[in-house]
Amino acid sequence: MACWLLKSAGWPAELPRHPDTPVRVRRCLRPTYRLDLLRPGQPCVLWVSGRVDPGVAAVGRLTSPAQGEGPDAGVHVELFVLATVVPRPDLVADPRFRTAEVVRMAAGSNPSYLDAVQFSAVLDHLGPDAPAGWPPRP
Repeated sequence: MACWLLKSAGWPAELPRHPDTPVRVRRCLRPTYRLDLLRPGQPCVLWVSGRVDPGVAAVGRLTSPAQGEGPDAGVHVELFVLATVVPRPDLVADPRFRTAEVVRMAAGSNPSYLDAVQFSAVLDHLGPDAPAGWPPRP
């Protein structure tokens, strides 16, 4: 696991479209063994699905471990909304990314993940749009 991928069906209401500063939000999680692997400081991306601008919409880092249990499980994250979404079609066309869990099992639950190769594809597609200091280094 190189990066957590948090999914949202459509644009999250609590996330402005173009903030000037990072936004802190809580994302819901499905209770799985993965919750024990979440650590503050780990990089994450926000994957927005749907018909309007699907793809990586924001990048950031976890600011808490998983909290809560059952349907109340969640994690706090700090996100930088990208000026332009990294389009799903562009990522799926990249052979390094097309095997990502979010592509193979689009209806899978949160959290998902990217391995090092898939994460490098996202970083390459971000190019100069990546926020300064991202991804966070352990």
